Amino acid sequence: MRIIFGLLALVVALVIYAFRIEPFLLRVEHVEYGSAQSQTKLKVVQLSDIHISKAFTARRLEKVVEQVNAQKPDLIIFTGDLFDDYDKFGASEEPELIEKLSQLNAKYKKIAILGNHDHYSAKTRARKVLEASDFRLLSNEGVNLTIDSQRIFIGGLADSLSDQPDIDQMMAMRYDADYTLLLTHEPDVADDLTDFNAQLILAGHSHGGQIWVPGRVRNALSKKYVNGQYQLANQTQLYVNSGIGTTMIHARFGVVPEIAAITIHL
Repeated sequence: MRIIFGLLALVVALVIYAFRIEPFLLRVEHVEYGSAQSQTKLKVVQLSDIHISKAFTARRLEKVVEQVNAQKPDLIIFTGDLFDDYDKFGASEEPELIEKLSQLNAKYKKIAILGNHDHYSAKTRARKVLEASDFRLLSNEGVNLTIDSQRIFIGGLADSLSDQPDIDQMMAMRYDADYTLLLTHEPDVADDLTDFNAQLILAGHSHGGQIWVPGRVRNALSKKYVNGQYQLANQTQLYVNSGIGTTMIHARFGVVPEIAAITIHL
């Protein structure tokens, strides 16, 4: 009986942790790419999968804003899924959400793409919120920047589950880039991007599995690449961000919400 009660107590403790503790944690994952001997460094902070919902309100972004700004980023990148289900819980959060996202400070630019949840219920609203918060929203588009004489192309692909991604259209906007950074919400799409001389791809969507258990179910188009760093073909690197919010089951276990602080040595 002691063993049984002990096991029951452990299960209850794990459930409490998964629903009431881990989703409220936040870690900063530091990643570096390129040669450390390079004279030019680009500090990119990646956010993904905020999933504004009843379980994750705009107010909870205060800690996110504080941690992002503490990194003193040159660029802030958001790789999709701002809302979880806008129709159920979204409109009332818009004013405070814009207020919090507007407080994110980047030296050069704030860039975003949409995710599948944004399209399912809030494509127009997600776009308006991000643009009102000073994000440049990309959909099969790209921007060309020059930073310390280095020409950088940042391309954002339309969502692959709910929109019409067009890689050729996106890449047609690249001009003589020294460094190419591509954004896709779904990480498994990265294999389609390795023939374009891209040094780095950033993705989200997977939530890192969200609840880590053996044999866990993985999201569509995040079955191959789930979390962290991957080396792809043609010397292309992929980083999959495990995100901040939750979906369906509003719990996390073994996958602490993250901000990725990425230093790129150009």
